[in-house]
Amino acid sequence: MDKRPLILVTNDDGITAPGIRTLIAVMNEIGDVVVVAPDSPQSGMGHAVTISETLYCDAIKVDDGPQKEYKSSGTPADCVKLAVSEILDRRPDLCVSGINHGSNSSINVIYSGTMSAAVEAGVEGIPAIGFSLLDYSWNANFEVLKPFIKQIVLNVLEHSLPDGVVLNVNFPKSETFKGIKICRQARANWVEEFDKRINPQGKVYYWLTGKFINMDKGEDTDEWALANNFISVVPVQFDLTAHHFIHKLNNWNL
Repeated sequence: MDKRPLILVTNDDGITAPGIRTLIAVMNEIGDVVVVAPDSPQSGMGHAVTISETLYCDAIKVDDGPQKEYKSSGTPADCVKLAVSEILDRRPDLCVSGINHGSNSSINVIYSGTMSAAVEAGVEGIPAIGFSLLDYSWNANFEVLKPFIKQIVLNVLEHSLPDGVVLNVNFPKSETFKGIKICRQARANWVEEFDKRINPQGKVYYWLTGKFINMDKGEDTDEWALANNFISVVPVQFDLTAHHFIHKLNNWNL
């Protein structure tokens, strides 16, 4: 590229989370960075958007880096919408979301605010990547991820992505990695359980719990890659049409 790319950075853990601060530092080595991220954690928000409350978006300075930063009261998807429509003076060359504190592999991609921000960018026609680390600790070691993030981002900037496709990148919790593996999303899901309790006023309330069940034994999945210390890269599409079923559905008596 003749000039430094414009890179939009966002996340769902909040603008001060160590994951996004690491991602910003890497992006500053590559391009001109604008950050629009939630002012508080928004994990598990999926692709929610704010329609019944007012939205705020204010400039903020978190560290001494060259990036411009804005904190928003909205969801991760809101942040991308605000960036494109109100904050940026031109369309970004790339949107990166994360680094998420915790896994967004397999079915987790559906619930993830981090990946929904990347998908929203993809909807806007912007190449996008979501990054996640399988470590929920606030003090997780993000330093070891930096060279791999840079490698993936530079490849996306060089080759671009097809319309309708974003990348879901997950890192195992490790100090060293066997490499990068291109994968498909594993067929897995959560079996939910609810911890039922009663508050001092006698009102019943619930805490969501559950177990992650991987039904997929394939060695080409993100879950297999992560379990075997590979970085998983899954191309994700947001066209939810079941194209393979259209022909059969046309044969129904509808």
